[in-house]
Amino acid sequence: MYGKVVLSIIFALLLLLSYSIFIGTLDIRSYFFPLLKSTAGAPAPCAPESPLRVYMYDLPRRFNVAMIDRRSTDDAPVTVRDFPAWPENWGLKKQHSVEFWMMGSLLRDGEGTEAVRVSDPELADAFFVPFFSSLSFNTHGHTMTDPATQIDRQLQVDLMEILKKSKYWQRSGGRDHVFPMTHPNAFRFLRKQLNESIQVVVDFGRYPKGMTNLNKDVVSPYVHVVDSLTNDESQDPYDSRSTLLFFRGRTFRKDDGIVRVKLAKILSGYEDVHYERSIATGENIKLSSKGMRSSKFCLHPAGDTPSSCRLFDAIVSHCVPVIVSDQIELPFEDEIDYSQFSIFFSFKEALQPGYMIDQLRKFPKEKWTEMWKQLKHISHHYEFQYPPKREDAVNMLWRQVKHKLPGVRLSVHRSRRLKIPDWWLKR
Repeated sequence: MYGKVVLSIIFALLLLLSYSIFIGTLDIRSYFFPLLKSTAGAPAPCAPESPLRVYMYDLPRRFNVAMIDRRSTDDAPVTVRDFPAWPENWGLKKQHSVEFWMMGSLLRDGEGTEAVRVSDPELADAFFVPFFSSLSFNTHGHTMTDPATQIDRQLQVDLMEILKKSKYWQRSGGRDHVFPMTHPNAFRFLRKQLNESIQVVVDFGRYPKGMTNLNKDVVSPYVHVVDSLTNDESQDPYDSRSTLLFFRGRTFRKDDGIVRVKLAKILSGYEDVHYERSIATGENIKLSSKGMRSSKFCLHPAGDTPSSCRLFDAIVSHCVPVIVSDQIELPFEDEIDYSQFSIFFSFKEALQPGYMIDQLRKFPKEKWTEMWKQLKHISHHYEFQYPPKREDAVNMLWRQVKHKLPGVRLSVHRSRRLKIPDWWLKR
C-alpha cells in the first residue's frame, strides 16, 4: 500500500514539473546548465559610446590661427602639421581661448576622444565652425571705437556668407552648427543670426533674451590662467592654508559686478581676509596663484557677467570657491555637483556685514577637507590641453554638445513640417 502512495506522489510531482516547464515558470536548463543561463539569456555587454562625428569647415586662416601668427601670409586652412601653440605671454587672452582648444581637438585626436573629425559632411552628427570670435574681438579693436573693429565685423559678414551657401547650414537652419563664443562681446555684430545654433558660452550674462538657453547651448569653463597645483599632498591642508578668504582682481565692474565694490567695504578690517584690487599682469597672475594656494576659501563674485575666470583658477588651485552670483550658470552641471566643493551666497547674504565671514569661520574643518579632496578629484575636468586627454575640459565640452543633439534633431524635424511654429505656446 505504501508503495502505491509513494508512486502516486512521484507521478504527481512529475506531472507538476512537466507542466511548469511547459508554461515557462521553470527553466530546467538553467538548473542543470547554470553557465547557459548566465550567457544565453543575458543581454550583450553595452558597447562603449561611439564618439561624436564632427565636420569642421575648412575656413581660411584669417578666421582663426592667423590671429595668433600674424607673420604668416598663408590663408590655406590650417592642418595638424602647422597648428600653432597658444602663446605663453598672452595673459588674460587665454581665458577666452576655448575656440582654439576645440579646434585643436578635431585636428588631432587625444585620449578618450569624445569627438572625431569626419571629412564627409554627410556622416556628421554636428558641424564645427572654427572662427575665433573671442580672439577676433580681443585682436581687432576691442575698445569698440577703434577703426580696427571693422575687421572683426567684416570677418563675421564673410563667415555668414560662406555658411549660408552651405547646404548643411540650409538643411538645419544652422541648428546643428557649433560656435565657441566665450567672450561676452564675441560675434557682437551679427549675433542674432546664430540664435538657433549651438553656442559654447561661459554664461548668459551679456546675451539678448531668446538667443541663448540651456536647452541648446553649452556652458564652458573659462580657461584658467594660473598654473595648476599638481603636487598637493599636504597632511593637514586646512591648517597649512593661513588665509581664510582670498580675492585679488578688478573691483570696478559692470552690471552685477558692482557687488565687488560693496564687498571691498564689507570685508575690510579682517586680518585673515585678503581682498585686493589688482589688474592681470604676468606678475600679478603669479601673486594670485600664490595667494589662492595659501587660502582656505577663494571668493568668486560676479564680474561684468555672472561668471569669471577666477572660479576656475580657484578650482585648479584646490581653494574652495565661495560663489557670490545670483544668476550664474556652471559648466558640466549635469555631471558635476558643485555643492560638493563650493559654497554659495546670494548677493543679499554676502552684503550683510559679518554674515559671510561668520559662516566661513564656523565651517567644519572635516567638511572643508572633504571639499579639498573633491577639488583634487575633479580639477582635471577644467584643463584645456593639446592634444586633449581623457575627461579633460575639451572632451567634456564635446560630450555636452552630444547631449544637446536629440533636442536639435527634434527642432529640425518639427521645423520641416510646421506651418505655425510652436503653436502650442499660444494656447
